[in-house]
Amino acid sequence: MIDAPYANLTPDLVLDAVSACGLWPDGRLLALNSYENRVWQVGIEDEAPVIAKFYRPGRWTDAAILEEHAFAQELADAELPVVAPLVFSGRTLLHHGGFRYALTPRRGGRAPTLESTEQLEWLGRLIARMHAVGAREPFAHRGRIDHATLIEQPVQAVLASSLLPESLHANYRNAAQRLDAAAAARQDAVGPVRSLRLHGDCHPGNLLWTDAGPHFVDLDDARGGPAVQDLWMLAHDEHAMQSLLDGYTSMRDFDPAELALVPVLRAMRQVHHAGWIAQRWHDPAFPAAFPFAAEPRWWEQHIADLHELADELE
Repeated sequence: MIDAPYANLTPDLVLDAVSACGLWPDGRLLALNSYENRVWQVGIEDEAPVIAKFYRPGRWTDAAILEEHAFAQELADAELPVVAPLVFSGRTLLHHGGFRYALTPRRGGRAPTLESTEQLEWLGRLIARMHAVGAREPFAHRGRIDHATLIEQPVQAVLASSLLPESLHANYRNAAQRLDAAAAARQDAVGPVRSLRLHGDCHPGNLLWTDAGPHFVDLDDARGGPAVQDLWMLAHDEHAMQSLLDGYTSMRDFDPAELALVPVLRAMRQVHHAGWIAQRWHDPAFPAAFPFAAEPRWWEQHIADLHELADELE
């Protein structure tokens, strides 16, 4: 475990890394909101700024990162509004000062209006086109949205962490086991569903809107899984989901049985979020961003939430 994974990532190193690509930074740096990785907007002399993304050490293999880059380029080649990494001397995954990083063009935009039926249908059509590309072949290195990744591993991280009070270990374990069993039963009831390459973390924060329409950013959580994974986080209610599906099904078939998986995916995300905080607590950015996780009452509420999610599934 790296106690401070980005301790040596100084502004000078960021500028040097961009310079190493043959660009000329003008000294303007803007740190962008990112906890898992470190992301900077870097001003370039006489050119548009670029985005420099420094990957968290040890999270993904080089092969998995390159697979993300290839997927982004495949989507861009299909004329989808996805930002692909820039290529330098035939490479998209770059190394400097002990860090792995990639540069992409800066693409601005505003938050989407998810109460708009028109925008939701537009997003549905766009996601369907992404999925048509994603269905061509599976990921080889990026894993899947599954029990091991989103329940088992996060639960182990929480139980191994000093954040969870000892007095709550049994309660947390019981709640997690109950939720795990309920999620497995729901998945068994739904039966097999088709898996495809996904954006994976398709929430409003990874979506920007311009006068030309929407575009997606950050494929860092791209994995294999069911199509509904890229829809449910954009749907705040049943009407929104129906609007997304109206757009989606105008471009691509959708198996309605997948809708029964939404509570499972929601539960997995909640379990994973707590495990993610516990696993990353050694990174100084996490105690600063999530101070509530050091409070026993937050874990008491989390345990109650897990039981509530299990109730919904059962």
